[in-house]
Amino acid sequence: MSDFHSPRQNFLLAALPAADLERLQPALEYVAMPLDEVLYESGSHLKYVYFPTTSIVSLMYVMEDGASAEIAVVGNDGIIGIALFMGGETTPSRAVVRSAGHGYRLKAQVFKDEFNRAGPLLHLLLRYIQALLTQMAQTAVCNRHHSVDQQLCRWLLLTLDRLPSQEVVMTQELIANMLGVRREGVTEAAGKLQKAGLVRYRRGHITVLDRAGLEARVCECYKVVKQEFDRLLPHEKVR
Repeated sequence: MSDFHSPRQNFLLAALPAADLERLQPALEYVAMPLDEVLYESGSHLKYVYFPTTSIVSLMYVMEDGASAEIAVVGNDGIIGIALFMGGETTPSRAVVRSAGHGYRLKAQVFKDEFNRAGPLLHLLLRYIQALLTQMAQTAVCNRHHSVDQQLCRWLLLTLDRLPSQEVVMTQELIANMLGVRREGVTEAAGKLQKAGLVRYRRGHITVLDRAGLEARVCECYKVVKQEFDRLLPHEKVR
């Protein structure tokens, strides 16, 4: 495995003009993002924004009774901490690392100063917010109207788009929590995908064997989200 790391592994940072990225680079801190790390809790004031590079972060809503559901997945395509530039400073969601890796973080005030320049970063982030809102809206529709099989396919494909490999390290219990369904439903859905030869599942590791097969099986929600991200944001992978 390569030890190479660069801010340009995050698509948003890679899309900035060289001069803007150079201005930010001394303040960008390369950080490990271990599995289950909570980057922020509901209602907390944000001290940093995070730009994942090799990690995946789930934005979760948690109910009073402990039930939870994922509202968006963020990887090397995005940023964690949008409340800082949306004017709210806090958010009712929780951000949790669901696939361990690395990323970069930037102190809140440094980020806000750059955003307030009203330059390339501002315009880039506005497009990102539009794409993220599409993902959130489509997730809500998918969870209401489509089968657990289709939801699992959507979740796997969105996750793979943000990872450098074809393997997702995730227990069925965690997937069930993110989809807001019973674990038995995920077990059944994963079993169907494995029987069809699309994935291999063992001890919390899901390896995709046939991506084209998943894409043929998934509902339209995946395509809607992917097309909007591709339309609004740069998506060439930086290795």
